[in-house]
Amino acid sequence: MIYDLIVKNGSVVFHDEVKKTNLAVKDGIVVEIGDDIDGEADVVWDAEGHYVFPGLIDVHVHFNEPGREDWEGFSTGSSMLAAGGCTTFFDMPLNGVPSTTDLEALRQKGKIGEEKSFVDFGLWGGLVPGNENNLAPLVEKGVVGFKAFMSPSGNKEFAAVDDNTLLNGMKTIAGLRKILALHAEDGAMVQFLQREKERQEKFGPDDYLQSRPIAAEWLAVRKAITFAEQTGCSLHFVHISSAEAVEEIQQAKKRGLDVTLETCPHYLLFDHEHTKKLGAVAKCAPPLRESGDQKKLVDLFLKDQIDFVASDHSPSPWNLKEDETNFFKIWGGISGGQFTLMAMIELAVRYRIPFPKLIHWTSARPAKRFGLDGKKGEIAKGKDADFVIISLKDSFTVEKNSLLQKHKHSLYVNHTFPCKILATFQRGKLVFDNGRIRASKPLGQWLNYDGKGKGAV
Repeated sequence: MIYDLIVKNGSVVFHDEVKKTNLAVKDGIVVEIGDDIDGEADVVWDAEGHYVFPGLIDVHVHFNEPGREDWEGFSTGSSMLAAGGCTTFFDMPLNGVPSTTDLEALRQKGKIGEEKSFVDFGLWGGLVPGNENNLAPLVEKGVVGFKAFMSPSGNKEFAAVDDNTLLNGMKTIAGLRKILALHAEDGAMVQFLQREKERQEKFGPDDYLQSRPIAAEWLAVRKAITFAEQTGCSLHFVHISSAEAVEEIQQAKKRGLDVTLETCPHYLLFDHEHTKKLGAVAKCAPPLRESGDQKKLVDLFLKDQIDFVASDHSPSPWNLKEDETNFFKIWGGISGGQFTLMAMIELAVRYRIPFPKLIHWTSARPAKRFGLDGKKGEIAKGKDADFVIISLKDSFTVEKNSLLQKHKHSLYVNHTFPCKILATFQRGKLVFDNGRIRASKPLGQWLNYDGKGKGAV
């Protein structure tokens, strides 16, 4: 047998164990797993002494193309993700021009992604006031689900939903058997609190945190869950930052609601003291929480009360962040998509989390939630050969010149991880190796979906 790729001698992280073995790949698929693979390969990769993880699935990134490619585009963004061991991502609909709220915008973005992405991708559609009639056509042409904001998005092209839009949108999305992803902060509360701070001429990091309290997140989560109980809509809450919101969502699960939640590595590794120390690179919404609140979130994460993690990579040019005299006006977004998997391994090392459990947060559950588990999410025969080779013998300190994103600023600069990404394979093809993109051309495929939400490349 002549294979395309053999990865030998690696400690392979399966869903239930870590086992030293070999993997054989043909036509982008894992076809053999075992100690004695009989055959040769065009490429043989010796992973002796290293771990082989399934590729990360990041369901929450902002690449801003078309229209704002100068912020981040599919080429630089997917390169960055590949360098971090990500082999599948879902791009959010809001920061492109046009936003992905109708069929033509979806086609335009999908075409760009197919031409430029180095790893596989899916596309979210948007729910905004006035576009409820566009939802069904977007489903027919392949969106993974819909995204809406319950507070201002910061983007004039993507308006937050009012209650009427949210209820009508949920009813429609439920009928389409899709998922609604929500940025859950109560818009009335955060706008009122910001106006109060501005009236008092208080513009610092502490003031920004106080204007977006945990109560605003919890209240929005509770309202959305109440609406979902009336409409039957499946929900996914993005970038949850507080234990109170997690507990509210878990109670909804116990009542039988179809709801999941993600948090981001920056909420698990950093707190408000980092915002005060580092400034604009640490501003996000919801904000990094006080140390005691952050520890509560980490504790629930360790108790497996959070479904999975996503980066919420939200980049911008530095000129949108450089004026820190008013923390309310600087762009709020953390550039961190390159470091999700390494951050999770750091947490695993710190808290002695078994690697098979870790990949449920990084790969298996995202794949299952969005209908990709027939092809992705774990290393198994018959599934896509999406691999990451990782060394725990080497550490990795983030420097600006190691960032593959378009703009070289990040909360993670100078942070040291207890591991290093050595190589990333997309469907058996080497994409990233030794700090560089190795693919001669973009390899990514747009993962379209049928009406039942099952992935079909």
